[in-house]
Formats: sequence, C-alpha cells, structure tokens
Amino acid sequence: MFPRSWTSAAAPWVALALAVFGLLGVWAFVDLTPEVSGDFFFAEDDPQLQASRQIAERYGSGSLIVVRAADLRGDRDAYEERIESLTEALAAIDGISATYSITTDDPNISPLFRRVLLTPDSSATNVILTVEDADPEALLVSLEQLIEAHDGPDLDIVMSGVPVIVELIRRNLFRDLVIFSLAAALVFGILIALIYRDAAIVVGTLTTCFVSVSATLMITQVLGVGIGLLTANLVTIVFVLTLSHVVFLTANWLRVSQTETDKGEALRQGVQHTLESSFWSMTTTLLGFLSLLVATAKPLRELGIAGAIGTLTAIAVAYTVYPAFLGRWASARARPERVTEVGSPAGSNMVVGVTAAIVVLLGVGTFRVDTDPGLLTYFAKGGELRDGLERIDADGGSSALDIIIRDAEGGRIDSDVVFQKMQAMQAALEADSAVGVVLGPSVLLEHARTLPLARFMSLEVLLDMASNPQLGSIGLGYVSEERDEGHYFLRMREAVDEPSRDAVTDRLRSHVRDAGLEPVLVGGLWDLQAQLGKLILASLKIGIGGLLLLFLGVAFVVSRSLATTARMWVCLAGIPLVVLGIFGHLGIAIDIITSPAANVALAMGVDSMIHLVVRVRRLTSSGVPAPWAVALSQIRAPVLGATGIICAGFGIFVLSTFPPTQRFGLAVILGTVTAATMALVVLPRMVSRRVASESQVTAA
Repeated sequence: MFPRSWTSAAAPWVALALAVFGLLGVWAFVDLTPEVSGDFFFAEDDPQLQASRQIAERYGSGSLIVVRAADLRGDRDAYEERIESLTEALAAIDGISATYSITTDDPNISPLFRRVLLTPDSSATNVILTVEDADPEALLVSLEQLIEAHDGPDLDIVMSGVPVIVELIRRNLFRDLVIFSLAAALVFGILIALIYRDAAIVVGTLTTCFVSVSATLMITQVLGVGIGLLTANLVTIVFVLTLSHVVFLTANWLRVSQTETDKGEALRQGVQHTLESSFWSMTTTLLGFLSLLVATAKPLRELGIAGAIGTLTAIAVAYTVYPAFLGRWASARARPERVTEVGSPAGSNMVVGVTAAIVVLLGVGTFRVDTDPGLLTYFAKGGELRDGLERIDADGGSSALDIIIRDAEGGRIDSDVVFQKMQAMQAALEADSAVGVVLGPSVLLEHARTLPLARFMSLEVLLDMASNPQLGSIGLGYVSEERDEGHYFLRMREAVDEPSRDAVTDRLRSHVRDAGLEPVLVGGLWDLQAQLGKLILASLKIGIGGLLLLFLGVAFVVSRSLATTARMWVCLAGIPLVVLGIFGHLGIAIDIITSPAANVALAMGVDSMIHLVVRVRRLTSSGVPAPWAVALSQIRAPVLGATGIICAGFGIFVLSTFPPTQRFGLAVILGTVTAATMALVVLPRMVSRRVASESQVTAA
C-alpha cells in the first residue's frame, strides 16, 4: 500500500498540506509562552515545596523586589528628591502592595530599615517593593520603563528579586525558542542542500520535520505539557530526532537506487533496510526520555513526556511523510562507495588504548561537576544585567531563605529570655559569609523599641502593637499568633564560594541550635535551589545509569552477540563520561536546563552505532566478506552528515546570550561528536582486534 501511495503524484502535495495545516494549528492552539515560576522546578507533592508554601501561607510573606539606586553626583539633597520621586512612581505600579525607601522610613534610627535600605558602603540606597498577585511579565515591563525614565547621569538604578529573576529567565527562554528554533531550521535546510544537492530532498526533509514538530507540540498541549524550562528546546530536539531517520533512510534509498530502476521498489527496499535500525534507535531514544520520568524535578518529568511523544512522532512521520518526496520528486545520483580497511590489529590496539586513556582522563572531571549553581549563572558574565544583580547580591543578597524557629525549651517569642537567644542567633546569621540581610522578630522588636515611650513597654505589648492592623500588621509576618514561633527572612548571597547550598543551609541550622532555638521549617527559593541541586545530581546518576542498563538489552537484540553487545555498551558509556568530564574540567555548571543534555545526547548518539551494527548483521547473514568494513563504508557518510547537522543546529544555541541555552547546546554537540567517534572509529577497531581477517579489505 505505502509504496504505491508514495509514488503517486499527489503524495508530496498532501505532505506539504499537512505541514501547512500543522503550523497553522500550532499558531492557533499551542501556547508557546514558557511557563516559569519560582516553584516551577518542583512537583506539587514535593516536601520542600510544601514547606515553602506553608511558610508563605502562615506568615503571608510576599515576594520582594530590591531597586538599588546609586548616587552618581554626591549631592545629597538632590539625591533624596530623586529617590522620593522614584519611590512614588514605583508605588503607583499595579501589583506593588508596599514601598519602602529612605524617604518613607528613616534608616538612621531604625535597625530594621537600616538593614534593608542602606548598602554597606553607603554609596547607594534601596527601594524595597512588596509584590502580591501581580502578572510578572506586565510588572517587569512597567518596572523597566520606569527605571529607564529615572536612570541617568545622576542615578544608577538596578533591580533584583525573585519576580525579576524568574521573569527574565522566562523572557530569555521565549526569545531563544523563537529565534534559535527558526535559525536551527534554516541551518538544517542549508546543510541538507549542501549534502544532497537536491531540492526535493530539502523540501521533503523540512516538510517532514515541520509535520513532526507540529504534531508533537499539539499532542503535548492536549496532554497539558506546556512550554517550560526544558521543553523550550523541544522544537530543535524533535527536528534532530526526525532528521536522524531521514538521513539514514535517504542514504539507503540512494544506495539501493544505484541498482534498482523502479522507484517504488527502490523506495520499498530503502525503507526495509532502514526501518529496523530506526526502530531500535527510536527505542533507545524513547528509553532515554522515559528515564527522566524517575526524576522528582517537574521540568525533567515534563521533558521526559514531551521528548517521548516527539520520539514516537518523529519515526511515524519520517516513514509516512518523507518517502513521498523520494518516491516522486527526488532523483538518485550515483555516489561511489569506498571500502577501506577497518584497521590492523596493532593499529586498532593503539586506537582503542588511546581512546580509553582520553575517556578516563576526561571522566575524572565528572567528580568536579557543579550541579548546584547559583541563580546568577543563568545570566551572562560581564553583561549589564548580571553586573546589576551582582551588585545587589554583594550588598545584601539576592535569593530568599525563610527559617521558622521556636525556643528549644518551649518559651514564648515575646519573652526576654527568648529575645536574647534570638539576638544571639541574629548575630551569628549576619556574620555568616553566605548571608546578607537578616530580618526577624529580634530586629522587629529592636525597631519597635525606637518608638516613643517604647522603652516602658514589654515585649509582649510591643508585638501586639506591631500586629495591629492599624499599624500595618507587620508583626504577623514575623511572629505566629500563638507567639510560639518566629519567622526569619534571609537574603542569601549567590556569589559566594561555598561547597554547596545544602552545606550552607545545614550551617545556618547549626547557628539556630547553638543559640538555644530549634529550626522548625526551612523554605524559600534558596532552599528550593539547594534541593534542586540534589535532584539534578540524582537525575544524572539514575537517568544515565538506567539508560545504560536498558541499552544492554537493546544492544543484544540488535547485534545478537554478547561480545558485540559488550563492546557497544563500553563505547556508549564513554559518551556521558566525556560530556560531563569536560564540563567538570572546564568548570561549566550543570543547571536544571542543561542537566538532561547528557541523557539526550546519549539517547540520540546511539543511533549511529545501531545503524552500523544492524548493517553488519545483515551483511553477515548475506555472506558478504568483511562485513564490518563494508558496513562502515556504507554508514560513514550518513553518520557524518547527521553529526554535522546536529552539531550545526545545536551550535546555534552556543551563540545565545542565555548561558543555560549555551550549555545545553554545547553538551549535545560534545555527546554527538563522541558518539560518532565511537561508532566510526572505536567500535570497528575493537572488533578488528578479534577478527583480523575481516579487516583486510582494500579499496574496491
């Protein structure tokens, strides 16, 4: 049925119509706006996420934005006038519930406002904004417009805070999704044109990829998997998955067409020679994405689902849509094949030995991989944005951490004894190198004591006054209604040299206990990021390890040889070692966006190896002498072509101004090149050491 349909005059036009309708469907029904929030990394049942939400619900802690304004002229009176104007303008923005600056509160008499409004070197002051129920996109646009209007030769204004950082990440992802997906498609088309020099193959390839991408996006939309931190790269990934099938199918079709003049039969044989390899390549890729489902990080799970859908869609579309262009419009040009020696046993031993040494040396770097990078690493070094965030971070911290404490002996927060303990803890926390500003009940009570007649009042009365709605109910944000728990809000520094966030958090808990208090709950973005670092590390171990184990079964089915299976597995294991090792040696961080790249590269990189081994098995069963050498000659061109296409497509990502996108592209490129090297160079020479007679073939 299919061969006759593929060679019909209408087939390519139907395929083009499918691509057009698919793209229109994506435009009309698919939301391509990335979904990013401070808690997007985690599943709803994650205990750390629940702890952070519990703190927010109990103490009503809204998100804070810090606007830092530096005085560039040294005219204090004029500076305060500008700060007053800036404060009033910020307070008028929708979504800003409270505004604090040196013109609304005196930092010189208040220990509370001294901590939050003044920078350590007194070269600048802060305007603190409380955000509640605001659209992050609209809020950031309003803030940027206002700051641009007030920024100038007199004031240097920068801002930071969770709403700002999260929205900037979302904006960068959306920009890269649009720009680099389109650029990758253009590059893919140019490379296909250069490789095959056939307009029909170029049009067919792009049409097939567009149908595959459109179908994947619409299916994921129906299933509720939107565009997020990781699925923002889904378009390019599906492109590459589809291209892999297309390239190998085209290569086999071209080879068969040299001897078979009937187009339908040539196409049937080309599909027959490719489909088995494509199926098992699809299986390994599918397993690679499904391995991400064991991760507890929500973005990894979503990429696993979306990637699995894209994997199935890619092979289905590649073998239903693309053959129509080969069967009707494409012309088969003669392509000479050169059968060369795989390598002598001695030479093969040297190649394998050198490769093993390189992999081991690079693999040592895996122990140095940083899976716990700070939020600042999401922005390019030296950029204006990164510089501004670093200044705020150095002043008082840029990431929020919440600690709920209670007295170890059950005392009330408003008692003198517990107050002294909290003061001791406050001092210890502020002395910690990773901590910037610390706000809590002890600071609040110190602030309250600056009020008139406050020295005659008890701590209990002062807290009652601070909790009064007529006075802003500020006390309710720091002390529970029962007065048995206190809430401490810490601005943590991202740009500090620490072993891990987890180690810092444990150290902070020790400060609490040393003061005679107990840490009841710990939450906030800093803690969530600490947990995320552990999730990334666990996903790398479980995902890659599980995929390597699953590949043993696939490799045996493909090769039907225990010896070849073992050699394939060893070659495959070298891919993540090289990728992660290079990242470790170069000090390149593995963030949540970069983390699945090794899995993706591993899953896609095995394609070349599977196509080679399946071809060897077929040649062996046909009685062809020296099957490894012959198979290598037939498979070399499509492997190199697919590798070049993947590297070029993901190479565009390296040009992004968004560092996680750069790192993702680099990881995929490293994995793809390593996989091709293992398939074309290492694996055949590992075999040639055992079967030297099969390696002694000269050019045909």
